Amino acid sequence: MLKIRLLLFLFCVSLQINAQHATRKSFNEGWKFKLDSIQTYSNTGYNDASWRRLNLPHDWSIEGSFSKDHPATPGGGALPGGIGWYRKTFTLPLSDKNKLIFIDFDGVYCNSEVWINGHSLGIRPNGYISFRYELTPYLKYGNEKNIIAVKADNSKQPNSRWYSGSGIYRNVWLTVSDRLHVDQWGTFVTTPKVTNQSATVHITTKIKNQYKSELPFILKTTIYTREGKEVARKDAKGKAGKDGVVSIDQSLSVTNPHLWSTEEPYLYQTVSEVLLNGKTVDVYRTPLGIRDFHFDINKGFVLNGKPLKIMGVCNHHDLGALGAAINTRALERQLEILKAMGCNGIRTSHNPPAPELLELCDKMGFIVMDEAFDMWAKQKNPFDYHLTWSQWHRKDLEDMILRDRNHPSVFIWSVGNEIQEQWGDISKGDTTGRGIARELVAIVKSLDTTRAITTANNETNPSNNLIQSGAFDMIGYNYNHQKWGNFPKDYPGKKFIVTESTSALQTRGHYDKVPFDTIRRWPEAWDKSLKDGNPDFTVSAYDHVSTPWGSTHEESIKELIKNEHVSGMYVWTGFDYLGEPTPYPWPARSSYFGIIDLAGFPKDVYYLYQSQFTNKPVLHLYPHWNWKVGDTVDVVVYYNNADEVELFLNGRALGTKRKEDNELHIKWRLPFEPGTLKAISKKDGKTVLTSAVKTAGQPAKIILQADRNKIKGDGKDLSFITATVVDRDGTLVPEANNQLKFSVNGEGFINAVDNGGPTSHESFKSNIRKAFNGLALVILQSNGKKGKIKVTAHGDGLLESTIEVDAN
Repeated sequence: MLKIRLLLFLFCVSLQINAQHATRKSFNEGWKFKLDSIQTYSNTGYNDASWRRLNLPHDWSIEGSFSKDHPATPGGGALPGGIGWYRKTFTLPLSDKNKLIFIDFDGVYCNSEVWINGHSLGIRPNGYISFRYELTPYLKYGNEKNIIAVKADNSKQPNSRWYSGSGIYRNVWLTVSDRLHVDQWGTFVTTPKVTNQSATVHITTKIKNQYKSELPFILKTTIYTREGKEVARKDAKGKAGKDGVVSIDQSLSVTNPHLWSTEEPYLYQTVSEVLLNGKTVDVYRTPLGIRDFHFDINKGFVLNGKPLKIMGVCNHHDLGALGAAINTRALERQLEILKAMGCNGIRTSHNPPAPELLELCDKMGFIVMDEAFDMWAKQKNPFDYHLTWSQWHRKDLEDMILRDRNHPSVFIWSVGNEIQEQWGDISKGDTTGRGIARELVAIVKSLDTTRAITTANNETNPSNNLIQSGAFDMIGYNYNHQKWGNFPKDYPGKKFIVTESTSALQTRGHYDKVPFDTIRRWPEAWDKSLKDGNPDFTVSAYDHVSTPWGSTHEESIKELIKNEHVSGMYVWTGFDYLGEPTPYPWPARSSYFGIIDLAGFPKDVYYLYQSQFTNKPVLHLYPHWNWKVGDTVDVVVYYNNADEVELFLNGRALGTKRKEDNELHIKWRLPFEPGTLKAISKKDGKTVLTSAVKTAGQPAKIILQADRNKIKGDGKDLSFITATVVDRDGTLVPEANNQLKFSVNGEGFINAVDNGGPTSHESFKSNIRKAFNGLALVILQSNGKKGKIKVTAHGDGLLESTIEVDAN
């Protein structure tokens, strides 16, 4: 028995040692930073002791002040750019001397150059792409120090139509591997045959040999369940020539597979082990979601044999007050809010996303449209990607596909958004868009033939050069909701997806006295001033304002529901975002498009989606009930899981209503009377839900509520704390704009504050924030230690409030 235990112990130790032959660890800590557009800091001998110390990811723009005079313009978020330098000193153990060392950047905005010990490793213009450099030839080991320097040049602006952020704003990794290893992004897992009884899993693995002689090896491929149980395994022998790459194809079978779906996104894991002389020298893990899907001319999107409407949203990459600096918890919170709304799709508008977004979509069940470019060779801004298109588009697109093609959440590739090459004077031979379209599709298909490829077209006529190319598996429309129903006639035999829809406009918590049913299009055109806007730069939160090219939320939802051939739609946008202020110019510095505001507070239309796309019982009554006596108020109700809704004002019954055919809401037009307005939804005469709004008094106190009262004490995790200004009875004061101040004691700090207001010029990096329509947000971050964190909110004339968060 003792001998058996000893053997088991040695086996476990062997597994641990083998697993360490290939390591990937975070390289985010211990950097130094300086803004400087004049000097060069790549020299190893430079003394950087006075530089600012920080951990990555980092976005220096979000730390700046808002100004319409910044070169980015309000369209780019009205925040500063410039040139930033990062340096890091590190050592490596002597045991790594015979290994390969790589540095992996998930994204640097933008025009980055990287040096190791004074040697330039390369330049990467694209601010959204992930890239790798090998450090091995230039490294020192033992007690000798290595210095890595990174320059990020975001000085030439405008280069973006939205807020880009600046710097090393995504994660950085150091990878140590054997000279015989699975190549970067070197696996490709597909499921060519899937039934409920069995699934064929095909995996192609590229083995790279950087030894100086040919080597025989064994590739061991194993599929594990989410719980860690082995369900399939296959070994293959191979030989890799010196400094060469060899591909190994393997097919495995999984019986009674647990299928990946949006409701239950079950994940397997494929583990590839490379054995040299009987010893494991590399271990590479690949996510696996077993699912069967296709896009159908008549049925739209079909997942695992069942039609499924994609109810998706478009999102830019900023995280509101956190800027572009990636944080996994902040992304997860956004996806949780969207999932609860009934959203099941994400479009990565309009660039390759952070890897963490796709990992979360894999785990949480979203249908991702992974998008590569916002422009091709023709510019949208003077200093945008068109300047490096000819040199870099092939490499950037290939890297995006190779990086992302194993994610089960990715179902669609988009190679362009509202591309200028859609148009051209054919009489003058300008059909460049057709050739580029065919080239891009060929690049994608050379790496992945399992997914549909499209572009997001705001020109939907047959003259569109991209559509004329005939290259795409599916035609994508941006807006044009009046044309969705006619698509089968306009493009017989073609598959259809709404790549972008709606562009409705709302300010959370503000309601104009214009009747709800009065549809308004603001502004008249993109380049024209707003003639019927509000002096305080608000837009009514009733669903009746949209851009001229867009629609209200209800208009697009109705078209999605009634047209079976529409695979789905991606609403512009899930969250408000920094930059591209529409419909207002400065002083607006962020968008009004979101279903959810910049701080993560839902607007009323959130509950419209929830009532249509979830089974969760919904009863949402709005607007607030603070008006002037004599005002006539449109009262709107979104509901589901009920036959009817009865309305009461101060206990008096005002009647019962049901949704008419094709309607998504019910409404009453009432003279205002202070008190309580209450709605009761009923099914078969029995109460389902009750919802009420009350007339609030003067602001009296603050209520703090955390999305999570327990977080990890890892220095990264976040708690999002909502501060609500209420009257003495605890009712939200709907127009409260009190100045609030927040203090923290314990093992955490305030990363940022926000209120969701699109015209606020207060710094996000502060502990002071005005409430906006009664709400403000504190983003609390762990400082890396375990312990209690106490947050207190103060406000003049308000009772303070305290909340405690446990970092463990």
